[in-house]
Amino acid sequence: MRTATVIIGAGHAGLAMSCRLAELGIDHVVLERGEVANSWRTERWPSLRLLTPNWQTKLPSFPYDGADPDGFMSAGALAGLIRRYAGAIGAPVRTHTTVRAVGFHDDGYAVTTEQGTWTAPTVVVATGACNLPNVPPYADAVPASVSSITPMDYRGADDLPEGAALIVGAGATAVQLADEIHRSGRAVTLSVGEHVRLPRTYRGCDIFSWMESAGVLDERFDEVDDIVRARHVSSPQLLGSPDGRAVDLDALTDLGVRLVGRLAGIADGRARFSGSLANVCALADLKMHRLLNRLDEWAGSAGQERPERTRLPRDPALELDLTNGEIHTVVWATGFRPDYSWLDLPVLDRCGRIRHDGGVVTGVRGLYVLGLPLLRRRRSTFISGAVSDTRDIASLIWRDLSRRDCALTAVR
Repeated sequence: MRTATVIIGAGHAGLAMSCRLAELGIDHVVLERGEVANSWRTERWPSLRLLTPNWQTKLPSFPYDGADPDGFMSAGALAGLIRRYAGAIGAPVRTHTTVRAVGFHDDGYAVTTEQGTWTAPTVVVATGACNLPNVPPYADAVPASVSSITPMDYRGADDLPEGAALIVGAGATAVQLADEIHRSGRAVTLSVGEHVRLPRTYRGCDIFSWMESAGVLDERFDEVDDIVRARHVSSPQLLGSPDGRAVDLDALTDLGVRLVGRLAGIADGRARFSGSLANVCALADLKMHRLLNRLDEWAGSAGQERPERTRLPRDPALELDLTNGEIHTVVWATGFRPDYSWLDLPVLDRCGRIRHDGGVVTGVRGLYVLGLPLLRRRRSTFISGAVSDTRDIASLIWRDLSRRDCALTAVR
């Protein structure tokens, strides 16, 4: 089977790419290992909500048109929206078609699947950045008496063992789970590493409204200092709560969540934490105020109310005994990583990530990637980033196919 472009993944990014290629008359197919929106349907906990407002949940030719633009969509609702989008654009999706390998073939690629092999001069990898939990190796040292899970395993606090939980991480997932698990009646200790602190609202508006209006989200990847580091920072400490409440470290402290430093390791049944909690939080506060200064400058006036510096325990614990029966669960909210084990091409760095320049995979021709943080702009990290990213990548694919004089590309 031959086509002009194979898109791997039928999530929001892969389907947005399909829409763009259809607009340009480029023949293509979308291959999906499960059903459309498979990750949102099967690998997210039911109570999860996006941290971006609904008005930002838009895709090419598919703006948000619901009744709650300032609300926050659940994982299930987003999966439903993505399925509707696939139907609305008539995407040529082949579901339950797992890609086993992608390798070179003639002047393009061979994409081997359970349902046969596709060949194409161009391939778009749209499988996302959250395929596998990024769990540190010392997780194996958690005592057998303690349950050890990742957010991909988590479905609700009621499924956890009774007793206290240690949550490792400080991004959006970590603070959301800390809030939910503590509200279930369990004591929670949160191990805090490097993080991004943002207020849910600033000067009466959602922080994403500010960043949208001030152009922060449209800052390009080649305008960002240390783009490699920027692409791997944790997601902002924000909660997409229906009531709009903020959940940051201060809010968790008010609930009774105990804060400790970054987990440095586990040995002999004892979790050991870094003593840098104050410095890590001070840095997050500093970066938050830099952003708010930028927003004030754009607005032409200074805000009168700013979040105070993060409140911290006077003497945060440096050790926690995991064998004394206090902690019954460890939740590894330490991020995710992509899975490119099926990619038989010399395009991965030593950490197993695709090397790319704004979504154009380096070192080869005709291979592109979508759905990664800060791919082409800051907004690439969020659902709406697919609108501009796919427009750019589709243009590059058209140019590539035109130069090859590819017969599978329609003439405009």
